[in-house]
Amino acid sequence: MKPNRPALEANMEKTSVATMYFPLMLSVRTKYYQHILAMAFAVNEINENLQLLPNVTLGFHVRNSYFNARETYRATIHLLSTENRFLPNYKCDSQNNLIGVVGGLEAETSFYIATLLAIYKIPQLTYGTTSDRNEKLADLSFYRMVPNEAQEYKGILHLILHFRWTWIGIITVDDERRERFQQVMLPLFSQNGICVAFREKILQVSRLEYYFEMMKYAWEIFGVIMESKAKAVVLYGDTGSLSYLRWFIKFSEMGYTPVALKGKVYIMSVQMDVASYYYQRIWDIEFLHGAISFAVHSNEPPGFQQFLQNRQPLWTKGDGFIREFWEQAFLCQFPDSPLDKGFDQTCTWEEKLESLPGDVFEMNMTGHSYSIYNAVHAVAHALHLQHSSLYGHRRMVERKKYNLLSQPSWLLHHFLRSISFNNSAGEEISFDTSGELVTGYDVINWVAFPNQSFFKVKIGEFNPEAPADQGLTLSDGDITWNSWFNQRQPLSVCNENCHPSHRKKMKEREPFCCYDCVPCPEGKISNKQDLDDCITCREDHYPNRGQDQCIPKEITFLSYEEPLGITLVAFVVFISLTTVWVLGIFIKHHSTPIVRANNRDLTYTLLISLLLCFLSALLFIGQPEPTSCLLQQSIFGMVFSVAVSCVLAKTITVVLAFSSIQPGSSMRKWVGKRVGNAIVISCSLSQAAICCVWLATSPPFPDVDMHSQTESVVLECNVGSVAMSYCVLGYMGLLALVSFVVAFLARKLPDSFNEAKFITFSLLVFCSVWVSFVPTYLSTKGKFMVAVEIFSILASSAGLLGCIFAPKCYIIILRPELNNRDQLIRRKGQ
Repeated sequence: MKPNRPALEANMEKTSVATMYFPLMLSVRTKYYQHILAMAFAVNEINENLQLLPNVTLGFHVRNSYFNARETYRATIHLLSTENRFLPNYKCDSQNNLIGVVGGLEAETSFYIATLLAIYKIPQLTYGTTSDRNEKLADLSFYRMVPNEAQEYKGILHLILHFRWTWIGIITVDDERRERFQQVMLPLFSQNGICVAFREKILQVSRLEYYFEMMKYAWEIFGVIMESKAKAVVLYGDTGSLSYLRWFIKFSEMGYTPVALKGKVYIMSVQMDVASYYYQRIWDIEFLHGAISFAVHSNEPPGFQQFLQNRQPLWTKGDGFIREFWEQAFLCQFPDSPLDKGFDQTCTWEEKLESLPGDVFEMNMTGHSYSIYNAVHAVAHALHLQHSSLYGHRRMVERKKYNLLSQPSWLLHHFLRSISFNNSAGEEISFDTSGELVTGYDVINWVAFPNQSFFKVKIGEFNPEAPADQGLTLSDGDITWNSWFNQRQPLSVCNENCHPSHRKKMKEREPFCCYDCVPCPEGKISNKQDLDDCITCREDHYPNRGQDQCIPKEITFLSYEEPLGITLVAFVVFISLTTVWVLGIFIKHHSTPIVRANNRDLTYTLLISLLLCFLSALLFIGQPEPTSCLLQQSIFGMVFSVAVSCVLAKTITVVLAFSSIQPGSSMRKWVGKRVGNAIVISCSLSQAAICCVWLATSPPFPDVDMHSQTESVVLECNVGSVAMSYCVLGYMGLLALVSFVVAFLARKLPDSFNEAKFITFSLLVFCSVWVSFVPTYLSTKGKFMVAVEIFSILASSAGLLGCIFAPKCYIIILRPELNNRDQLIRRKGQ
């Protein structure tokens, strides 16, 4: 590295470049080597672009944090010290011109670095997920290349809701991230109707003797998982957590067949990836087949794969990691290696990176590598803006001297926050007001194979800044599910969904996601799965037999076109014609004794009123209208009152006639037409007065009955005032009762043409019909109530017509010899 060359430092994680000791074998996670190469590729691109930073060459150092706070602080202080000398806060001899730091993969590492860099206001661009603790740092020294944990939490919630999983398991790493995750997510799950079947943790082992404890704990965990009905399991941790989980699986195979793991679909957090140690490469990873994970958004810069393919240990200079990476990745050893790694094969320098499996090294740029690549370019473009701004200043022009490296580090923050450029992959790079890169997550589907290889398929994206219902976009048809589910989306619920026509009923002492399914009560429906309560249909709809949808009710009324209406009309016509025929007979034989007896005018009036009674039944048929509703009630009340009044008048006339023939009787002056006419007029006027009051105060009107029949909306005439309706019927019943009593008392008076006995029988029929009408009318519904009323009108009127006039017609037509005055006198003399 040349003096006076600015250095862009990168703090890499222990598993990227460092070693860890495990059962006397030296091993590393080779997968993280791509992070270093992404930085090198970005620096090369910038240095080759003569227009971006003219006359400036970027360089970089890679430091190791060892997953340790002390070592992280030491490495950071080294960056702030004089080159090759541990002298913090001093500038002497050859210097590192530190302009920015990219690090680290873990949130805790970023926190440790930022506590020191904030003092010098040197920007740190972190490429790993950050927690709330990082947000409490000085905002001028901290830039996030990926969304923070809170956005990832939202993505996990949206994904679970998308698949309608309500019964899930949680497995988290055993550190403070577990507490943060549970504090945030458990309330969110509860608020969105999601229950947690189990919560387990992945033990992190730092000493050999703890592996026995891990083995015992693994058996306990898998016992819980096997017994759980939860098919969806959230894995929250990092790549190390996934390695420990694979140890769990290895240990569990000693006591359980790992069917429980293969019968689950895993939702993995952003930091989780499969990075195998060399001894784990043959371990089963089929349990991840069909898993869905979030990943930092990535793209493929042009030339990156060619850059990787050109890496060779023999001629790559300045790379202190490639030899160790090569040995660990290809399980071989260089002849001149100072230590014996225990590998049987010798490295030939002709091995190809593209031949390595995905858990060892990936040729496609990963999300974290893409974030590092963008971080380097962001600093370079910020330097370019700073150079352009200061070089163009008038004072600088006058001085004709400008040194980019002599500017204070805090000045770079202003330009970092304001940059906006397109990288070589064509994507726009810019920070928001909080120093967070405007980006989202990719949603990845894992496809694993029996030979322990796998590949990742992008199935969607999650944009944290989009509206809640548009943040997650998934292509469900592209998802490969675990073969355990027969390529169908798994159902992860406490119990089977409640099908339409049923509702949920909570179980006592169980989480709210566990419930029984009970049928909807009569009159209600359930048209969706898992409804908390059944739905009442609108008034103009009714439930179908399956009680899973509402059907529009049929509009119904007693129509002229239907069989019942046609039958009633035919009977009305027939009985009306019969009444006209009887009236014609009586008019034709008006001078005969049988017609003249008992007041001929009352007979004609009675026949005409009966005819109107029959015809009034037609007003009840057809769709109710305002006019028809008014007429049917008022005309019905009036004509029936006239008919019953005539019957009452004829009965009283008979009584008066026989009372007047007694010697010295004072009733003779009442015998005549005047009494009968007075009775008819007075009784009819009383009913007319009641009807007028009814129509004036609360008249009948067309109405809709939506409740009496389940499947029909009945069009009917509402009587308006029920009390006035009962008054009309009550008055008519009173007249009929009085007539019946008088006729009953006069039934045995001797006379050839005595009508009292016929009137008695006719009124008995009349009263029987209307007494039967009340309970029958109240027990029927819809148009059949109208049919019952019409039948009562016709039956009672026909009873009067038949019982009173049938015997007289019989004599007039068939026994005319009995219809003469001599017969009348002879009968009186007997």
